[in-house]
Amino acid sequence: MRVDGEKALRVFMVAGEESGDQLGGALMENLHAAAPGIAFRGVGGRRMEAAGLTSLFPMEDLTAIGIAAVLGKLPTILRRLRETVAAVLADPPDVLVLVDAPDFTHRVAARVRAANPNIPIVKYVSPTVWIWRPGRAAAMRPHVDALLALLPFEPEVHRRLGGPPTFYVGHPLLERLDELRPSEAEAERRREPPPLVLVLPGSRRREIVRLGADFGAALAQVGRKRPMDLVLPTLPRLEPLVRQTIASWPLKPRIVTTEAEKYAAFRSARAALAASGTVTLELALAGIPHVAAYRVGWLEAQIARRILQGTTVILANLVAGENVVPEYLQEYLTVPVLADALDKVIGDTPERARQDATFARFDDIFGITGPSPSARAAEVVLRLARDGRTSALPPPA
Repeated sequence: MRVDGEKALRVFMVAGEESGDQLGGALMENLHAAAPGIAFRGVGGRRMEAAGLTSLFPMEDLTAIGIAAVLGKLPTILRRLRETVAAVLADPPDVLVLVDAPDFTHRVAARVRAANPNIPIVKYVSPTVWIWRPGRAAAMRPHVDALLALLPFEPEVHRRLGGPPTFYVGHPLLERLDELRPSEAEAERRREPPPLVLVLPGSRRREIVRLGADFGAALAQVGRKRPMDLVLPTLPRLEPLVRQTIASWPLKPRIVTTEAEKYAAFRSARAALAASGTVTLELALAGIPHVAAYRVGWLEAQIARRILQGTTVILANLVAGENVVPEYLQEYLTVPVLADALDKVIGDTPERARQDATFARFDDIFGITGPSPSARAAEVVLRLARDGRTSALPPPA
C-alpha cells in the first residue's frame, strides 16, 4: 500500500496480440491491488483498457500471422515501433513491461535500453527458445532485467542458454483450474458410456482446413469399434467453417461456441483428439488423456525441420519431461495411426494410465499453491518499479 507522500508508480505496458492483452490485463489488476494509485500508459487491447490503459494506437496494428501478412503490414509495424519507443522515452516510466509479441517487443526493449539505460525492463512470456532460435535467449540479456516465465522448465533453459534472469510465475491456465476440473458428478460422467470425446481441430482457419478430413476419418474409424459422444468447441467466428468441414464426416460432433460450454465439456470428457498447441496444456491440467496432431504447408515443414530443436512440440510433454502424449506431425499424421492412438486413450489401457499418472503430477510441477501467476508477476514488476534496475531481486526460481 502506498504511504502518504510516496510517488505514485508509473508503468508503461505493451502487448501485441489477444493472449498478451489477457495477461497484461490480469497483471494490471494485480498491480492496482498491490499499489493503489499506480498509473498506466502504453499499447493494449480491450482487457488492458478495461483495467485502466488508454492505448496509444489499436493493438491490432501489431498483429500479423504469416509471411505475406507481415510484409503487408511492415510499414505500419515499423511506424508503431518508432511511436512506442518515442512515447516511452518522452516520459520515462518507473518500469517498462513488454508482454509476449517477441518480434515487436524485443525491438522496443533494445531501442529503449540503448537510449535510456536507467529504465527497468520486464519481459512477460518467454519466446520459445526451447523449440527454435535458442540464440534469442542470450540476445535478450543485455536489455531485459527480468523475464517472467509461464512454464516451470523455462528458468533452467534460460540459465543454460545465457538468457536474462528468469522468474517462473505460472501459466494463466492455473487461474482457471476450477473451470477445467470436474465435480464429483462430472468425474463420474468421464467413466460412463458412451465416452465423451473432445474434438479440437485448432483455432485458426488453416489448422481446421488441414486437419479436418483426417480428424473426421479417424473418428469414424474409432466409431466403428465403440460408440462416442463427440463435442467440438470452437470460436463463433469459425463456426461456419467448422460446420462446412464436418458436413462430410460420418460421425457428427456437437458444436459449442461459448467458453461455458467448452469448459463444461472439458469437465466431463474422457479423451480428446487435438491440434497441437496451448490446448494440449489445457487438456493435461484438466486430466484428459489425448492425442495431438498437426500439419503445415510444404515450405513451412522444410523450414521447421531445419530449425526446430528437441523431440516434441507438445507443451504437456515438455512440462512432463517425457513424451507421454502421442503426437503425429506431417507425413506421420495418417488416419490409421491417429485412430489407433485415440482408441487407446479412450479405453482402459496402459497408454491411458500413463497419461493419467503423468497429469496427476502437474500440480506439483507447476506449484499451484500460493499466489496466482498474475500476482507473482506483479511482485517482480513492483520490485523493479520501486527500486530500479539495481534492486536485489530474489534468485530466479
